Amino acid sequence: MTIQELDVMERLRSLIRDVPDFPRPGIVFKDITLLLGDRAAFTAAVSALAQPYRDEGVDLVAGIESRGFILGGAVADRLGAGFALVRKEGRLPSTRISQAYSLEYGEAVVEMHADAIKPGERVLIVDDLLATGGTAAAAAALVDRLGGDIVGFAFLIELSALGGSAALGGRPYTALLPMKTDGGIA
Repeated sequence: MTIQELDVMERLRSLIRDVPDFPRPGIVFKDITLLLGDRAAFTAAVSALAQPYRDEGVDLVAGIESRGFILGGAVADRLGAGFALVRKEGRLPSTRISQAYSLEYGEAVVEMHADAIKPGERVLIVDDLLATGGTAAAAAALVDRLGGDIVGFAFLIELSALGGSAALGGRPYTALLPMKTDGGIA
């Protein structure tokens, strides 16, 4: 990484604030709204997330609710790809498939429309944060069930101490901002 690239990453990191005890006590939420509101930082983040996948023939980006929608939609545009939604349970209006998974602080379910991905389409999964990997693994299970070919994952932040990359099944991934955690989960 060049000095200029390191400066950009430090700038991105400076625009992420920790919010203690949100959404529950003991959780340290990584708030990316300052980064999203900074034109240059947002553009740099989207470009950096898309870069490793430019030559991978990505057909669709699957963005995980909700901040993955923002980043994933922009990455899809940058890659000239379509966009598919990975939503929380009960928020999609048409026929859908579901996948349950464990969170750091409970259980959850994500869903996709049953026709969101055609068999053989090359899919990049995007979210803002990789913590324990449960949400990303659940999204991957949905893509797999629909017959998509996962080319990788792209995350803005990785809380590397939580080992979430192990849940990605050995698939390639990019995390722009590896961060240590003080024990809280974003």
